[in-house]
Amino acid sequence: MERKKVPIQTEYIKLDSLLKFAGVLETGGQAKEAIQSGQVSVNGEPCTQRGKKLRPGDRAALEGIEIEVCSP
Repeated sequence: MERKKVPIQTEYIKLDSLLKFAGVLETGGQAKEAIQSGQVSVNGEPCTQRGKKLRPGDRAALEGIEIEVCSP
């Protein structure tokens, strides 16, 4: 599984924004579709909330890529 660390400057980042920011998906539409179809997991659990707030320490996974949110 490929792992990416994404540092954020804010308190949290929304799940759909994280997928775009990390370069896993190119557009918000792709992120929305992947999340709503159940392809994305957050901290090991399936997540269908595209506005889910992720904070440093949280992990999201999609198609063999794990993204960890971290502090700068």
